[in-house]
Amino acid sequence: MTRVHVWGASGYAASETIALLMAHPFVELGALESSSGAGESVGSQFPRLRKLEREFDPPGAVLESLQTGDVVIMGGPHGAAKQVAPDFLAAGARVIDLSDDFRLAPTPAVYGFPERYRAQIADAQLVANPGCYPTATLLAILPVLGHAGVAQIIVDAKSGITGAGRKPAVSSLYAEVANEIRAYGLTGHRHEPEMLQEFRAAGTDAPLVFTPHVVPIVRGLLADVYCVMSKPVDRAAIDAAFAKTYDGNRFVRVLGEDEEPSVAAVAGTNDAEVAVSVRGNVVRSICAIDNLGRGAAGQAVMNLNIMLGYPEESALDARAIAY
Repeated sequence: MTRVHVWGASGYAASETIALLMAHPFVELGALESSSGAGESVGSQFPRLRKLEREFDPPGAVLESLQTGDVVIMGGPHGAAKQVAPDFLAAGARVIDLSDDFRLAPTPAVYGFPERYRAQIADAQLVANPGCYPTATLLAILPVLGHAGVAQIIVDAKSGITGAGRKPAVSSLYAEVANEIRAYGLTGHRHEPEMLQEFRAAGTDAPLVFTPHVVPIVRGLLADVYCVMSKPVDRAAIDAAFAKTYDGNRFVRVLGEDEEPSVAAVAGTNDAEVAVSVRGNVVRSICAIDNLGRGAAGQAVMNLNIMLGYPEESALDARAIAY
């Protein structure tokens, strides 16, 4: 059994992480540290976790209880992990950070996108969990990035409101998002450099047009990704690339061209649904994930399993919670 602590434990992604770890066959829950929720019962903030019968631990609890070989999953706000993670690493722990603090080079972390960096993740002391938009985008076009002649990438993506985090904000109020579809971050979203970094790592220097939207659902993300190629591409070659990339991957379902990826089909899971089509020199790929699942907590537990040599599906075999 491996003891896993959760730092910054009272956010949405952290609560999802705790729920997954409770069902993990090879993990024991360690400290659940939260500065804002210290002393409160976990179940009072997240009713579905009442069965845990634990309170949030106060600041410093994770570091005080760390032992060599422990793992810390960091769910705190962006900008906070850089201040704390070095202490966890120095104490002998391995760290998975859900924030964007360690995603961009130069960084001491391994980028935690398993479909590309599985071997590096297995040996990593510090893993930077990718953002939800980059995760869906990369899953949609990873097989295409290896093709020569990618001239332009356009990402039109819609996310549930939990992507904005749990900190109160007027823009996240029910009255603001219900019956609304709204683009945001049009002058530069913080996930855009992360996407470009991974495109460049795959050898593609094509420019990116990225338009994120918030839609009135609690969880889920749908990314419509268009790769404009310099010349028409062969459909059979694209199909072969997707089959080769995702063959044997239990978390990625490549659908037929006449099937539509569904947020409902992946809600509450670590799964992704992808459908690809070709029209002339445009490759269109649509990807559906759960922003809290594969886009955050599910991917963190997947990385945990890879780091510790556990079966990748450990604690991640849930079926969708929606119809």
